Amino acid sequence: MSRIGKQPIPIPDSVTVTIEPELVRVSGPKGNLEQRVPRDIEVEQRDGEVIVRRPTDRGEHRALHGLTRSLIFNMVQGVTQGYEKQLQIQGVGYRAALKGKDIELSVGFSHPVQIKAPEGIEFEVPQPTQIIVRGIDKQAVGEVAARIRKVRPPEPYKGKGIRYQDEYVARKVGKRA
Repeated sequence: MSRIGKQPIPIPDSVTVTIEPELVRVSGPKGNLEQRVPRDIEVEQRDGEVIVRRPTDRGEHRALHGLTRSLIFNMVQGVTQGYEKQLQIQGVGYRAALKGKDIELSVGFSHPVQIKAPEGIEFEVPQPTQIIVRGIDKQAVGEVAARIRKVRPPEPYKGKGIRYQDEYVARKVGKRA
């Protein structure tokens, strides 16, 4: 008795999904991705949709079912549209520059900080105070953006540092005379 539970994932015409035991491969116009699937979760392709099923309604199977469905959906969206994270740099003299495929940050240290672009990730610097991280793997894009932010996280007193585009930084008052 297998349960569907969640909605099937629609597959565009430009995307090819290959399902093997414990492995799902998705290829599209922007690239190829693959993801391991838990042994208990059943994945099948039918009528231009990918259907994910779980064997029981136990909490463990429900959690794996939702996770697997989300990962496959993110792969389909990644190979068709891609993902991007935007970062903003605030602070006097703080800036970023593109050096080949890598990025160089000047954020108040005695030296510039180099960040190498991993496989499948590309950087764009439209302005010296703005960084765009692009790629087809949602997890990799988020991880690289978090690593860039970690170089100089926004501080609460003056708001200086690297933050996500729409991130709110709670400001503190500071010392009073």
